[in-house]
Amino acid sequence: MSEQDVVHLVESDPDAMAVLRAAADLGLPDWWIGAGFVRNRVWDAISNRPAAPPRDVDLAYFDPVRQEPRDDARAAAALPGVPWEIRNQARMHLRNDVEPYTSTLDAISRWPETATCVAVTLRGGSVRLVCCHGLDDLVEMVVRPSPAFRNPAGRTLVRRRVDAKGWRERWPELRREISHASRARPDDEGHRTGGRDPG
Repeated sequence: MSEQDVVHLVESDPDAMAVLRAAADLGLPDWWIGAGFVRNRVWDAISNRPAAPPRDVDLAYFDPVRQEPRDDARAAAALPGVPWEIRNQARMHLRNDVEPYTSTLDAISRWPETATCVAVTLRGGSVRLVCCHGLDDLVEMVVRPSPAFRNPAGRTLVRRRVDAKGWRERWPELRREISHASRARPDDEGHRTGGRDPG
């Protein structure tokens, strides 16, 4: 599956396009919808499963001028019926206790898994896709910590997310490469870990 295939997958889904158009109508600066909105759609398509309704829709934007939480609440109120998680990345560093992000894509690049660090937006009416750490892990169904989570605490969090979100039950063919990349050994759940890092 290529980047264009992923874009086509989103463009051919009327529900996904309705969400993207609604997000565009909010006029939020530097907005992107990412994580499971893209990842789950791709994994369902690759594994020939019907798309499941999203548990949440992660709408990230970047507005250093308006940083009040009420902006997120206002946006959610404008789009009822959608399980929105709307976050201004200009203030998320306070919650995450990290250095300030410089843009929405900078923040997305530091989400937990490489296959989660993906997002789409509308520019000029067309879907634009970004894969912060390359496309391979997404389309090969690999769960791997993103660079920001390649430490013991980060790897533990990724393992917990896999379990809490039920990914192995929904997509049994997922390949988990969570243990330290330099050690080619089975990880703690019995799946083999590899030595290839995403780009």
